[in-house]
Amino acid sequence: MPKNKLRDYAVLMRLNRPIGILLLLWPTLWGLWIAGEGRPDLLVLFVFVTGVVLMRSAGCVINDYADRNFDPHVARTRERPIAAGRVSPKEGLILFAALCLVAFGLVLLMNPLTIALSFAGAFLAASYPFMKRYTHLPQVYLGMAFGWSIPMAFAAQTNSVPAIAWLLFAANMFWSVAYDTAYAMVDREDDIKVGVKSTAILFGRFDRIMILFSHIITLSLLAVVGTLLRLGLWYYAGLVIAAALAAYQQTLIRKRRPEKCFQAFLNNNWFGLSVFAGLLVHYSFNIQ
Repeated sequence: MPKNKLRDYAVLMRLNRPIGILLLLWPTLWGLWIAGEGRPDLLVLFVFVTGVVLMRSAGCVINDYADRNFDPHVARTRERPIAAGRVSPKEGLILFAALCLVAFGLVLLMNPLTIALSFAGAFLAASYPFMKRYTHLPQVYLGMAFGWSIPMAFAAQTNSVPAIAWLLFAANMFWSVAYDTAYAMVDREDDIKVGVKSTAILFGRFDRIMILFSHIITLSLLAVVGTLLRLGLWYYAGLVIAAALAAYQQTLIRKRRPEKCFQAFLNNNWFGLSVFAGLLVHYSFNIQ
């Protein structure tokens, strides 16, 4: 296979832009560390981290396939491999299927409950790109798709999905609305022209308030998780840092400049890392 084609496949999978992998990785690690009480099974950890990379890549491929008629009309996306004609739609579908098959092969190493849940996760990942045609809330659906790794992590680690897993799932869903609304603000004008829907369009002039509101709910739910599990001060220190980052993002999006909105979106990597760092230190030292 020519080097240029391999490069196009890597770009199609967004391996050159790992922010999406990281935004999926952090909630997965939240779930694994809580379910495993700080000591997740190494095989489970390997399967889920590898699965994050594979499924995020697959999600990008199917997203670009779904948007192949929209992307050429949006400045930020017109050079994507399918939109630019460097990868055919058929090649994209084959790559998507291959990535999903490898991911499913890894899931087969887990218990039956995890395998069963993986089918719902695959459906969410495959159907998400089409939601922007039918609803102004694709960011909520993204939160469900990205957060499905949380109940799966509990299932793999404990063979059950307790209520705490669904609290984490809800927290991730609101966090996804926050960061993906900032992302959608970058393309809002182009999306309106081509008929793509998003929360950035739905919220309109209330976009900043709704992002703030979503971050507040995320942090509140994470605080409830900490209370129910009796997590220590290090965990809450992580939440305080995440809150400071959310406040910083409000300053970035204040004038709604696309480049600053994109910077705010990227900053959410540190938000997710801060929460995980609090969990990691808590379970490492168990300081109350």
